[in-house]
Amino acid sequence: MPSSPFSIPKHDGNRPSRILLVGPSWVGDMVMAQSLVQVLRQRFPGAEVDVLAPAWSAALVARMPGVRRAVSISAGHGRLELWERLTLAHRLRGSYDQALVLPNSLKSALVPFLAGIPQRTGYLGEYRYVLLNDTRRLNKHLLPMTVQRFVALGLSKDTEPPPDVPAPRLEVHAANVQYALTELNLDADRDILVLCPGAEYGPAKRWPTEQFAAVGRTLAGQGWNIWVMGSAKDGETAQAVCDLVGPTAVNLAGRTSLAQAVDLISLARAVVSNDSGLMHVAAALDRPLVAVYGSSDPGFTPPLSPNSRIVSLGLKCSPCFQRQCPEGHLDCLLSLAPDLVLAQLAELLPDLDAGRPMIAGEC
Repeated sequence: MPSSPFSIPKHDGNRPSRILLVGPSWVGDMVMAQSLVQVLRQRFPGAEVDVLAPAWSAALVARMPGVRRAVSISAGHGRLELWERLTLAHRLRGSYDQALVLPNSLKSALVPFLAGIPQRTGYLGEYRYVLLNDTRRLNKHLLPMTVQRFVALGLSKDTEPPPDVPAPRLEVHAANVQYALTELNLDADRDILVLCPGAEYGPAKRWPTEQFAAVGRTLAGQGWNIWVMGSAKDGETAQAVCDLVGPTAVNLAGRTSLAQAVDLISLARAVVSNDSGLMHVAAALDRPLVAVYGSSDPGFTPPLSPNSRIVSLGLKCSPCFQRQCPEGHLDCLLSLAPDLVLAQLAELLPDLDAGRPMIAGEC
């Protein structure tokens, strides 16, 4: 868990004044990259920090304090698309003093190399020896968390990584929030519970629909609005949750842009989510959050907010990091009762009545 205040030594040598972060392709990882932005702005006061990011994430980068702008690349996840990278690199020549390459793939290091950025920092991997000239060896025991690994790239090689890192932050603007409400015809006059039942990685990270709905029904019975959010791929699951919760639930999965999802989550009085990108968004917005973990490890990618709680059964077979349950039973999620989540919500919201969840068919 991050501590405050976070402090690192100022840089004593040549100070880069223009820094390019090559960002990750996952929403959650991109959110965690904001911690690195904070470190760079503290280490190099006055430096301009840009983020090279997939086009879909430009709006997310725009909500990261400390970033000047997003440099979009439309090359798809896992695709080389060399011509596009060459064209972008030509456009970026002479624009930056240092590039920090957060992904470990070879293709992610191509643009900084082709653009001739003088200092190119990243972890060894995928034969990137030529592409990077400031290489680091990743010590997974010293840096067990993804966010720690990102932050360490912003420090010099001889700097001992700090035990704590600054929590990622996202900022929204009231005009954008109001625009999202108007566009989607949403009511924000009552307390809002956001449910995020999706997880891009696979079923072994998804708490069952019925359990999400049980939490939603409990708060709906106390007069809350329930917003169910996710990507278009989560639409069917989100609708199933809404059907079980009742008429106060709104299915927003696939109906919002990523920017709108961030802006709307900022209105939530509470969020319940699987280990997903939207979980990290909620944490970075400092919304009261309960994160449900099944096959993944809360010690690797936890929500980095003191206003969050983690629910995990800690079975012998978990975390397995698999997309599908290798044991065929999914007990790490099926056996995780809604009462456990409601109890954590009650800790975050002392005035919440976390009573017995309603079951299907109850009024």
